[in-house]
This record gives sequence, C-alpha cells and structure tokens, in this order.
Amino acid sequence: MKPWRLLLDYLLLIRPLNSIMMGLAVIIGEVTILGAFPKIEEIIFGFFIGFLLTAFSMVLNDIMDIEIDRINVPNRPLPSGRISINSAKLYSIILAIIGILLTFYFSIYAIIIAFSSLIVSILYNTKAKKTGLLGNIMVAYCVAIPFLFGAIITSNSINMKILTFFMLAFLSTIGREIIKGIADIKGDKIKNIKTLALSYGTKKAAIIASLFYLSAIILSILPIIVKEVGLFYLFTIIFVDLGLIYCSIKILISQERTIAIDVKNKTLIFMLLALLAFLIDSLCKF
Repeated sequence: MKPWRLLLDYLLLIRPLNSIMMGLAVIIGEVTILGAFPKIEEIIFGFFIGFLLTAFSMVLNDIMDIEIDRINVPNRPLPSGRISINSAKLYSIILAIIGILLTFYFSIYAIIIAFSSLIVSILYNTKAKKTGLLGNIMVAYCVAIPFLFGAIITSNSINMKILTFFMLAFLSTIGREIIKGIADIKGDKIKNIKTLALSYGTKKAAIIASLFYLSAIILSILPIIVKEVGLFYLFTIIFVDLGLIYCSIKILISQERTIAIDVKNKTLIFMLLALLAFLIDSLCKF
C-alpha cells in the first residue's frame, strides 16, 4: 500500500471532522466563559485534548464494530483490511495516553472530567452500545462535555450560556444517534443492538429523533431571549434550526437507509455551523 494511502486511512479512522468539532467545542467553552481570548497554551492544549480523546473513541468504535461495519460500511479502513486490528488498538492507546497527559497541564477538575469522559467512551463502546437509548445518551454526553471542559480549564466555573451550548449539543446528538440506528439497522440486527429503530420500528425512532431535534431548536432560542448572544448567532442559528427542521421532516417522510444516512450527515454539518455560531458570537463581543 502506498504511504499516502495508509496515512489517509489512519486519518479516516479518527473521523477528522468529528474530532475537529470536539476540539473546537473546547475552545468555544474557553472563549465563552472568559469573554476574551484564553492563553495560547490553553487554546492549543484544550483543542488537542478534545481532538485526541474523540479520535480515540472513534478508533475504538471502529474496532468494536468491525463485524457490523463489514455489512454497513465495508469500505472503511478496518473492515476493508487496509488497517489491521492490532495496529488500530495501538493507535487508539497512543491517542488516549497523549490526550490524558495533556490534561495534567490544567486543574484536577479538568483531569477528572477528561478521565471520566474516557471511561464513558470505553463503557459505551464495549458494553452500553447494545442498550439503545442509554448508549445514545452516553455518546451525546461525550459530544457535549467539551463545552463544560473548556470552561473548567480556563476558569474552574460554568455559566448559563455554556450550559445552553452543552444541552444543544447533547439533545441534537441524541437525535442524530437515533437516526444512525435507522441507517445501521441491518448490521445492528445481526449484533442484537437494541436501538430504538430495532425495538420500536423505524417510524417511531424517526419521531423520537425529531422530538430531540425540536427540543434543541427550542433551546437554541433561549440565549436570544435573555440577550446573551449577538446578531451573528441569531442569523446563523436560524439557518441551523431550519436545517434541523428539514432533517426532521425528511426522516419522518421516509426511513430508507439512504435517507437516514443523508440526514445523519447533514445533521453533523448543521452542528458544525452551530459550533461556529457559538465561537464567532463570543469573539464578536470583544
């Protein structure tokens, strides 16, 4: 295999967009709580802690899901055989160790949050994934916690704005994970993973996912009402909310696998836009 192809596969294994989003979420937490730029080392360390621990979770997920992925996504680096299981295990361990070591630059609270998130990630991937909604909640926690982590590493405190961002990420991620269960229903059935789609049918799963999206949309209005955000957030979040409404309508109309995959991917894009809205809004205040 050509070196560039192998490098690309290792990059694909960590799902770089997901990992970058989590690194950005930490920075957003830092900027939002301070109302100013944090120290450069806090930005760099915070980003890479979020990035590396998310990357670890992505690799571990692919390791544990290799049999399912051979059915659902056979072209991924692991199920295709382009990267071996042992290489992926070593890769995940290195990512986790570096990510945790970086937290020692900060307070004991930062270490506790990072380590507990790592444990939740491991428990989800090894045990709780088959529990359905509980597993979805654990994933959502790992996605949303970087906001609180960013606030803690710079000030050892949190505020309502940070909590709102945390809940927006938490609720929308639960909805996305439920839709992911619709997309992956064939492979999940073989592994007896009790997703909502398998337990109650794809239609009910789509309804529940849409309700979580709706909850996130409603909550996104709160910072506007209490005047915690500026015009950039207002205009961007309108676009994001319309996107989530579109995704909800689309999955409610049809639960075909291709539709669910499209909705799942589009949701990730809208979540990234929401992250940028939070970040730029905070920067525009100074």
